[in-house]
Amino acid sequence: MRSANPVLDRLDDVGRAERQVLGVGAAETMSVADVVSRTVGLLLITGGTAAVAWVLVPPAAWISAALAGTALASLALVLFISLKQVTNPPLIVGYAVLQGLLLGVASRAFELVYPGIVAQAVIGTFGVFLGMALLYRARVIRATPRLARLVLGALIGIVAVGLVNLVTYLLTGRQGLEVYSLTARVGWLPYLFSGVAIIAGALSFILDFDLVERSTRAGLPRRYAWYCAFGLLVGLIFLYWQILRLLSYLRR
Repeated sequence: MRSANPVLDRLDDVGRAERQVLGVGAAETMSVADVVSRTVGLLLITGGTAAVAWVLVPPAAWISAALAGTALASLALVLFISLKQVTNPPLIVGYAVLQGLLLGVASRAFELVYPGIVAQAVIGTFGVFLGMALLYRARVIRATPRLARLVLGALIGIVAVGLVNLVTYLLTGRQGLEVYSLTARVGWLPYLFSGVAIIAGALSFILDFDLVERSTRAGLPRRYAWYCAFGLLVGLIFLYWQILRLLSYLRR
């Protein structure tokens, strides 16, 4: 069974191949505590960088270009780390810093238009994450192959449609399933799209928790805790953006 988070998708195969090469017991194995501690550390780095960017980066005409560059650099890092299964801490920390810059500046723009929205989005994001963790621990929602196929298909569709929508907006100025202007009118389709994205993002955590748990039982080397933490960070940031966008729709 695969994870619905593409960053964690091939972790089982990578760990199996590495154990065949190095042999069982050749490296210290990771634990759930290792993944938790590294995830918390990456979140603190992201949040701290976002706070610094919020305070120190001044509003200016060039800020949109800087945000676009940061977003592209972050996307390039996600693809590189996920495709190469990179476990290098400095590279993963670099992603957290880039995302912190993007989150800090963009979140302040939302906050200026809708005071209090960032706190609501942060609370909502961690509320969903903790809720899914409790549901997983209680086995209320189980990580089944059917759920994996459903969530993975939904996330691929969301990303693909979102990219098409963004290109259409850049070329024509028309806003469809996602509304990029902070004050433009919102129809019912963007609400539906955001709702589906939030549900898919929330359910992906069930599969991620299961993969991390199985990977620790399988005895992956400890350095892969960084890779798992990176995947969870990507999922949390995705969920934050979706909740922030939906809240902005609701407050128009």
